[in-house]
Amino acid sequence: MHEAEPTLPSNRAFVVQFRATAEQMYGDCAGRIEHVVSGQATRFESWEQLRRFIEEVLARGREKPP
Repeated sequence: MHEAEPTLPSNRAFVVQFRATAEQMYGDCAGRIEHVVSGQATRFESWEQLRRFIEEVLARGREKPP
């Protein structure tokens, strides 16, 4: 029997920790993000940096080894 693919696969899971700062009241963000499966992590200072990290990690996950 073929099992359905999970709707929330672990290779697409991230842990995001936000730094508590006054700037968050104005829509800014800063903190740390880690990809659960690979352990890749980085600090971010904007929503753009957070989004870029997620996109890069997910893109690497789609690449197939030669």
